[in-house]
Amino acid sequence: MLHRALLSYGSGIAYLVSPLLVTFACFQYLASGECGDYIAGGACPSKATIPGKTVIVTGANTGIGKQTALELARRGGNIILACRDMEKCEAAAKEIRGETLNHRVSAWHLDLASLKSIREFAAKIIEEEEQVHILVNNAAVMRCPHWTTKDGFEMQFGVNHLGHFLLTNLLLDKLKASAPSRIINLSSLAHVAGHIEFDDLNWEKKKYDTKAAYCQSKLAIILFTKELSRRLQGTGVTVNALHPGVARTELGRHTGMHSSAFSSFTLGPIFWLLVKSPQLAAQPSTYLAVAEELEGVSGKYFDGLKEKAPAPEAEDEEVAQRLWAESARLVGLEMSGVSSVRGQPLPK
Repeated sequence: MLHRALLSYGSGIAYLVSPLLVTFACFQYLASGECGDYIAGGACPSKATIPGKTVIVTGANTGIGKQTALELARRGGNIILACRDMEKCEAAAKEIRGETLNHRVSAWHLDLASLKSIREFAAKIIEEEEQVHILVNNAAVMRCPHWTTKDGFEMQFGVNHLGHFLLTNLLLDKLKASAPSRIINLSSLAHVAGHIEFDDLNWEKKKYDTKAAYCQSKLAIILFTKELSRRLQGTGVTVNALHPGVARTELGRHTGMHSSAFSSFTLGPIFWLLVKSPQLAAQPSTYLAVAEELEGVSGKYFDGLKEKAPAPEAEDEEVAQRLWAESARLVGLEMSGVSSVRGQPLPK
């Protein structure tokens, strides 16, 4: 029950649940035996190291992304922090180098709200990096106002899905050449309330609903993961999606948690006690990136450290293939001649 209540705050379904109901659910959960497990979140059970492996983490200047980069730097990886805000990115890279004594941690500019920036970043990676072993698509925008990307896409769908869709496809040949390699896509439990509105992906025909837009973007990430996994069969590259849990990060700055004295007073202390720290929320990403027991595991959805079944729409192959085709068209992959977007032939 708490998982759903927390979801209503952190992942875009607050309009379905009243503050009083959420408060009740939280107190009920505090009395249950599951509380300790959820708060603890669980540390990555794998002790595997990744010396010499090149890792890209998007949105790594703060929150879960920064902690994921820190965890993987501790394990010996060559870490590339890919961020829009270079001042914060440089500061995060410096902090991680100092804390881990791993000097192979660098800050690179990447604005996922710009197709031009994504292409420039990918071109630089291809030119300067011999291999890419792990790609963590972590960056996200949550419940922002009705903003658009530099290319005119609704911000949440544009950054959370389309930006990572293009980036991943542009780096696929490098990932294949570096196999075995892994792609980790951060989704959210919010995908259960999502629906892909193919006739209005950009919110041009109906009133903008930032919560619904967020849920749609997170559903798209799992559908992308499923279809990409199918296309990557036999290449040595795996891809999985995950829900990291609800964490205390800057991602929730637009959620309106403290928009009223009532919500701040009633919900603030409870959520502060129950949501995860960024360090704990980074454990699932770390696990999917390094765990030896996950070698060859692909196309799965993890809730924390455990594999779970996603929402039924996230398992719909027809929807996944249609979304792939539409995403490729929107970001210009059809016209660019990128071989990786064609993938493997559809099964008979």
